[in-house]
Amino acid sequence: MTSYTLQEFPEKLAVVKLGPGAEVPAWAEASSIFSITATARETSVVCATRSVPTKAVAHRPFTAFAVEGPLDPNQVGVLLELLTPMAEAQIPVFTISTYETDWILVPQGKAEAAAEEWRRRGHTVAPAVPVTPTRKGKK
Repeated sequence: MTSYTLQEFPEKLAVVKLGPGAEVPAWAEASSIFSITATARETSVVCATRSVPTKAVAHRPFTAFAVEGPLDPNQVGVLLELLTPMAEAQIPVFTISTYETDWILVPQGKAEAAAEEWRRRGHTVAPAVPVTPTRKGKK
């Protein structure tokens, strides 16, 4: 069993459903964690809950946990190791993978229980200090 460190982010998130081919709205980018997934059927945006218009189709609020990385892309079983305790505790998740790591979003009301389940299995959960990204090339 491998032990992981998860960083818990303070910003509350939403997973927003947009139509296929939708432009990413400007309100979605005002977030310390921002992700877009576009398919032929839909566009999904993960962003700060505070930014999402009231009438938007969204699941919210979520708490984000990032696996401390960077993770080796050839490493096998990272999500299995971290999601099995969530399934056993009946805690729903929404996952995102980036170039360097995996993110696990859990409903805000289940964040403390999720952290406790990970700790019971030997993982570390610590508060994250978000870094404000710098945008090069935009004026």
